[in-house]
Amino acid sequence: MIQTISKTITFDEFVAWYPENSVHKYELHNGVIVEMPLGTSHHSRVIGFTRDEISAEIRRLKLPCFIPGVYLLKPTRDEAGYQPDVIVLDEVALANEPRWERESIITMGASVRLAVEVVSTNWQNDYLVKVADYERLGIPEYWVVDYAALGGRRFIGNPKKPTISVYQLVDGEYQIKQFQGDDTVESLAFPELRLTVEQIFRAGLPAIEPT
Repeated sequence: MIQTISKTITFDEFVAWYPENSVHKYELHNGVIVEMPLGTSHHSRVIGFTRDEISAEIRRLKLPCFIPGVYLLKPTRDEAGYQPDVIVLDEVALANEPRWERESIITMGASVRLAVEVVSTNWQNDYLVKVADYERLGIPEYWVVDYAALGGRRFIGNPKKPTISVYQLVDGEYQIKQFQGDDTVESLAFPELRLTVEQIFRAGLPAIEPT
C-alpha cells in the first residue's frame, strides 16, 4: 500500500476527493487515503479467474445479481472505504441503497451476496480489519483468497499453506471454514459452484506447454 495523504478524512471527503476515471485504485483506511499497489501477474489472474467463474454461475442460473465494474463499499465506520477485488451485488436489494444510482456506493450488507479479497502483502487488512468491518456491516459471505500463503500462522496454520478462508454470517457473527489443495470451496451464495482451491490458485500460473 502507498499512503497518499497523511491527514485523516471522512468517507464523504474521500468520495469527493476520488479522481474521476482514475487508473489507480484507492481505499480509505482509518481516515487515510491509500493508493493500492498493482498486483503481480499471479494476483491479477486469480482475481480475473474468480470473477469470471462466478459471473458464469450467475448467467447459468439466471440469478438476480451481478458483479459491478465501479463501486465503493462504505462500512459502518466513517473513516473507512473499500473496493473488494470481487463483489457480487443483489439486484433487488440495491433498490434500497440510497447512494447506489447516483454514486455507485454500497452502504448495506444486504446488498452484497459475496465479497472477495485476494491477499497481497497487506494481508493484515484482509484477515483483521476487513473481516471485522464486513461482519459489522452484515455482508453474508466473505472470501479471503491467500494463494501465496502470506497470512499469519494464526490464520492459515503452521506450516503455512495456500488457503481460501470463507467467512459466513451466522446469527450476526462470522463462522469460518478453510479450504486447501483439492478441497472444493463451499459457498452459501453459490452452492452449486464447483471450484477447487487448486483450480483457483493454478489459474494464476501460466500454462506450461508439454515438451
